[in-house]
Amino acid sequence: MKLEKILDKLGSIEKNSFIKIIDNIISKNSKNNKEIDKILSSSDKGLKSVDHQNISKIFTLTSIEFQEHIECEFQEITSQLDILIDIIIRDGNCIMKQDWFSRLYESEIKHLKSRIKTLNADFENDKSELSASRKRDYKIYKECLRTAYHNDIENNREAKITSDELSIILTLSKQLGLSQEEVKLINYSILPIKKLDIQDVIKGLKNIGVIFYSNKENTIYVADEMVRMLRKVRGKKIADKFYRRTLKLLREPIINQIGREHNIDRKLSYSQKIEEIIKEGVPFNNLLLNDIYKQGSTLTERKKTLNELCEKSLNIKNLKGSTLDDKIQSLIQHFENVERDEKVGISLDGFDKMLVELNQTLPKLNKQIKDQFELQDEFVLKAGFLLDYNIKPRDILDLIIKQDVTKFIKSNGIKQRGDDTLNILEHYKDVENLYLENYENVAYRNLNLLKENGILIKESELGLKFEELTSVIFKSLGFNVDDKFKNQINTKKDMMDILLNLGNQEIIIVECKTSKERGYNKFSSVSRQLKSYQNLALKNNLRIVKILLVAPEFSDDFVTDCEMDTEMNLSLITASTLSNISEAFKSSKRTEFPHVLFRDIIINEDRILKALKKK
Repeated sequence: MKLEKILDKLGSIEKNSFIKIIDNIISKNSKNNKEIDKILSSSDKGLKSVDHQNISKIFTLTSIEFQEHIECEFQEITSQLDILIDIIIRDGNCIMKQDWFSRLYESEIKHLKSRIKTLNADFENDKSELSASRKRDYKIYKECLRTAYHNDIENNREAKITSDELSIILTLSKQLGLSQEEVKLINYSILPIKKLDIQDVIKGLKNIGVIFYSNKENTIYVADEMVRMLRKVRGKKIADKFYRRTLKLLREPIINQIGREHNIDRKLSYSQKIEEIIKEGVPFNNLLLNDIYKQGSTLTERKKTLNELCEKSLNIKNLKGSTLDDKIQSLIQHFENVERDEKVGISLDGFDKMLVELNQTLPKLNKQIKDQFELQDEFVLKAGFLLDYNIKPRDILDLIIKQDVTKFIKSNGIKQRGDDTLNILEHYKDVENLYLENYENVAYRNLNLLKENGILIKESELGLKFEELTSVIFKSLGFNVDDKFKNQINTKKDMMDILLNLGNQEIIIVECKTSKERGYNKFSSVSRQLKSYQNLALKNNLRIVKILLVAPEFSDDFVTDCEMDTEMNLSLITASTLSNISEAFKSSKRTEFPHVLFRDIIINEDRILKALKKK
């Protein structure tokens, strides 16, 4: 769930710790203070009175310092922060009831203690599967950690690891190629591990700003933006779901090779081994630099293998970068972009339909998804619910085994030639709703983003498509989009885009403008056009209640010119505002949108959304 949406749910006390940390960062002269000051200048009362959208923007602007603040907390090595963050950054754990979090935490402590016992036994056992070189790596790291922790006792001081010692130990673990889980196991074989009170755990995480806690709902929220930051703190380059997607493309001998390197039981099934590699926290870039290649592979062979993995298997064409490191970084960036993109790839209705039919064909899938993402609800195959957890259609399909995918495709008449996953997504695309979800991208004529979101359209068709979508939105608001009447009064010279017939000879004229340029700034030409439509309507004895101009955005000069115009009852509305009004109207109890709300020069979205919520 996005930060802005979480902040909307919470009271001021529940947001306090988070706001205080950002306030503190700003007071110490953040690197982006000029941009932050621009946002804060609209508020007299400081950060607390800034709207949630702008708080989210300020968090992005202070993200480097916020990350440094969290990293400082890791210097208290006995805080169990590594254990706790590893729980809350797992896919599906961004929204949790307190009792569910308590269970996950307790289970994690038990699992750690059991693994530590096994690891200690492997140290002593000459016949264990641990190779001699791996045992040596473990022992080097363990003895260095033991010295760092216990040297204080010898000097009659409290046992702890200083920040300098910690930085050396982290460098050592990296050079030895230890996974996060291996580091954690060795750490807690030296440091005392005990189960903390869950209220203290929640309070501690809330105080450092990494979670929000709703007292009313007894629920923990971790913003999507925070999850990405915490992954960076833990050295995780990508989300588990993308890691899984990549690992599932590797042959079992390669998976076994990775497992052998990181002390993973090779007797497990293929899928179980993949899950263990993810849980181990094996660094994604290390995996692609070294672990997935045959012994003795040359650099050229490695580049070829990586290119084939990306282009043929992940369908990522033209991976940027000349060196292996550059290519891996490009892949990581690709996954980051996919995760940040709010678009689902298919429409919401299409996602819901896909989930319904998946549940009918594969009745065990609900439990599998529930267990995989550690979700509390009994029935989880609901599009809106899953999207709150940032789980998208592709993430669901990635978890289904090949035989079940084939069964599902055959049962639902889906195309069988080509890539199964892409065929399923194409089948449930629901083009009209997908276009509506990309309404603003059509307005901005953003062909690249439309293509990334599964829409192929010629640039010459974008103007007409924007007009069509605007008509659909006004129909959804309960207006009579009267094309027949419009065609009767239009002439070859004057052709208005949309006519809303209010009855009793009253109309609203709607003009649609797309623009690649930021800040629509062509008032003189558009005003001449609109005045000719006005004259056309008046000749037909019609009363014009309002003229609406819909565009991606408007420049300050355009708004000023509009304010100075005394001949037309003209209001300006951005594509994003119209889209948001449409979404709010769907959840309101109204059957028809009250057009009197279109009264500003530039339509005030917040005022209209509040008005729609009242009834």
